[in-house]
Parts: sequence; C-alpha cells; structure tokens
Amino acid sequence: MALSASLVPAVSAAQPNTQAAPALPQSSTSNAERLIGGRTLTAIVASYASQSRAEAIPPAVRERAKKVIFDEMACACFGRRSPAGEMTARYAAMYHSAGETRIYGTDLRAPLPYAALANGTAGHGFEVDGAHVIGGHPGASIVHAATATAELHKSSGADLINAVVLGYDIGVRMVEACGGLFAMIDRRHLQSDFLFSLGCCAASGRLMGLSAEQQAHAWALTTFQANGLNALFAEKHHISKSFCNGQYAFGGVSGALLASIGMEGNEDIIGAKDGVLDAWGDGQHDAAVTAGLGQAFKIMGANFKFFNAGYPIHAAIEAAMGAITRDHIPTDTIASIHVGMPRAALAVVDNRAMHNICVQDMVAANIAAGGLKLADEPFPAMLSNPTYVRLRAAITAGVDPDLQRDAPEGRGARVTIVTRDGKQHALRVDNPRGHSLRGEISWNDLADKWRGSLPHCDVDATIRIASSLETLPQAETLFAAFGTARV
Repeated sequence: MALSASLVPAVSAAQPNTQAAPALPQSSTSNAERLIGGRTLTAIVASYASQSRAEAIPPAVRERAKKVIFDEMACACFGRRSPAGEMTARYAAMYHSAGETRIYGTDLRAPLPYAALANGTAGHGFEVDGAHVIGGHPGASIVHAATATAELHKSSGADLINAVVLGYDIGVRMVEACGGLFAMIDRRHLQSDFLFSLGCCAASGRLMGLSAEQQAHAWALTTFQANGLNALFAEKHHISKSFCNGQYAFGGVSGALLASIGMEGNEDIIGAKDGVLDAWGDGQHDAAVTAGLGQAFKIMGANFKFFNAGYPIHAAIEAAMGAITRDHIPTDTIASIHVGMPRAALAVVDNRAMHNICVQDMVAANIAAGGLKLADEPFPAMLSNPTYVRLRAAITAGVDPDLQRDAPEGRGARVTIVTRDGKQHALRVDNPRGHSLRGEISWNDLADKWRGSLPHCDVDATIRIASSLETLPQAETLFAAFGTARV
C-alpha cells in the first residue's frame, strides 16, 4: 500500500497504489525540517502501518514473505538445541502460560513476549537465519514477533504475511535512515539490528489492530527496551549474539502490548528532538524513513543462508570450495589460502573468538571436512583435526581492492589458493548463494536446505502449507506443522 498525495493512505484492497511516499530532503537535520505537509514522520509511517493490507502487496513480494516466514521458523526449530536457544526456552518457560503461545521445537508455551524472545533467540542460535542487504538479521526478530502475535490473536495467513512485510518495511528503513549497519558500528558502536525492534513492534501492533496513534506510542515504548552494543562480538560462544535478536522481538511485542492498554510515549519518536534520528542518525539519510514506502518493499532484500556461519563468510566458503572442485585440488597439496573481502565485512569476521563468525576457522573447517552440511557442528572436535590445524595456520585474510571498490558494503569474497607446486587458483564470488541480488531461490532450494535437519517436521508437507499461507484462515496451521520436541 502506498501513501496518497495527501499522505493519508487511500487503501484499495484490490490494487496497491503505485505512488510512493514523498522523500525528505537529504539535508534534514531538525524536527521542524522533518515535517512533511505539516505532519511528523512518525504520524506518516504509523498511518501507513495501521492501514496496511495483504491484498495491497504485489504477488512477488507475498511469495518472498512466505519463504522468509517458513525459513525463519525452521531456523528457530533447528536452533532450539543451540546453547542460547536451550537456555532461553527454559527462561521463557519459567513464565508459563498454558495455551498462550508456543516455543518452537518444544512442547512448551509462554506469554507472548517471552515466546517471541525464545523463538527469536533460537532463530539466530546457529547462524542459519536470513540476513539482509542492509546488514544484520531482521528475520530472527521480526518474523518471531509476528508469528507469536499471530498465534495468540488467531490471525489469518494473509494477515501474518502483511505483518511480516510491514515489519521489514519499518525495521529496514530505520537502519537505512541511521546510515546502515557499518555506519552504526563506526559512529555509535552499536549493532544496528536493535532498530529492527521497531519493525517487530509494527508487525505485532498490526496484528493486534493498533490505531496509528497507538502504533506511534508503541514505537516510542519499544525504544526503551532495545539496544545492541557492538561489543557483543567479543564473546566466545554465540550466546548473547543470539539472545539480542530475541530481545528485539521481546521489546517490539512488549511495546505493542503496552500501547494496546493505553500506555503512551513521544508521538514522534522517529523525528522528534532527541528521538531516533537525533540519537542514532547522521543527518544525511532521513529521507529513507518514507522513501518508496508502499512501493519498494524491503523484504525483497532478504537473503537466505545455506551455511552455518556469519553471512560475510558465505562467499568465502563458496569461493574456496568452488576453486577446489573446479581445479581438482587435493587438500594435502594446499600451501596457503588467502581470503580477500571488503573492509567492512572483513572487520566483522576476521579472527573472531566465535568459530562460526570467524572466516579463518570456517573456511579451514569446510575444506578439512570436504564441505560442511547445515546440521554439522564441527567445533570443538575440529580443533584436534590435523588437516584443519594445518589449513587454519595457512590462511590469511585481507581487504580485496577490487571488492572494496565495487561493493564496499557487500558480502563478496575472493579466495586464492596456492598449491605446493606454486600454482595459484583464485575464485571470486560477489554474492553468495541465497543472496537477493543473485536471484530468487525456489521452494525446492528451501526443501533441500532443511530435509534431514528437522527430525520432528515433515519438511515437504510443511512447505506445501507455507506456500499457500495466504489461503489459511488461521496461520496457526503452519505453526503446528513444524511439530514439537522437548529440549
């Protein structure tokens, strides 16, 4: 649904309006300058959010949303056995509320915010959840805020699709308006995923039927409950890194619940003095808040992952394994491996303590294992594998000047393998498999990803349900299809 010229949405249930929301001047720096037609940014976006409809979403966007919903739910079931997923499920179950909202991968239930917390945490537990071209992991937060709310409110499949699309539209625009992932890290020392909590709130609030005014209050209330210092990357075991995505879902759902019972906040939390843009923006990207709203759907930038590794590592793994396969390189002939990446991506994954977000560890492990499958957990056993130990010592990583020039915020990699005879074998991958710029993935791709990794779920039957989600009177039919298993 697009905004009309008057900035008051005129909703057509049959056809989406093709007129995009007006963009702000790039120079906007004050609250007064952020008004459009006398209306605040928050009022404009909240009006859009409160009137959004699945029928106004183009078919290709609905199709992408269904795949995202299925994949993120599968990630939560898969990640339930991760340390963070298991601990957070136990924590959420302490607030047991029989019959309310399920914790995926278990037979437990919990109050709505706590179920969203547990499912979002598990969703990112093993680094197989989707990423986004803007950076970060919106799905692990937004989808689980939406699905938990949809279950409690007995929402239809179409309403769930609309909520998830809306959540991406709001959450991703907030990151864009603050300059993007790497700018947030450099300027604010913050992992920008915390801004996805506003998308979680929008999705949950839409399913609750919040008015535009209530949505505005809910976003303000959500800002009190989410933050993400980039220092989280220094931990060793991928526990708080997983937990933060669940916390953003918790914060968004809680903000919507508080607003639904009359709690209030700043009515223009996005554009007000000392609001979102003042606190975290750079004064150069305010236009992103409304640009293309209702026309450019941000879920189309969602990327799918096929390796259990941080997203900047995927192209490096694909390039390394591709070069070995293409040139028939025996592992024992490898003398050195160099991984080249854009500077920003390299900074996220270079020699990290967490194995699955360390590019050197994951490239060496994949080569030593002859390719890792989704369900493989190579560490800590891999640390005593002599082939891994030798390859890990042979790996260097640095900035690739071509990738830095062509896509400085991209996820590409060039891997150069030198064999003992002095020959070089190089392969560049600009966008890893599953990246939105590489083309749409199929339902068969998702089936191949998950078969054998979800023992309590008939993957093919569940995909058939997910692919017809918009026809389901209750989205809970899909949730039940994933099955249960006590952790």
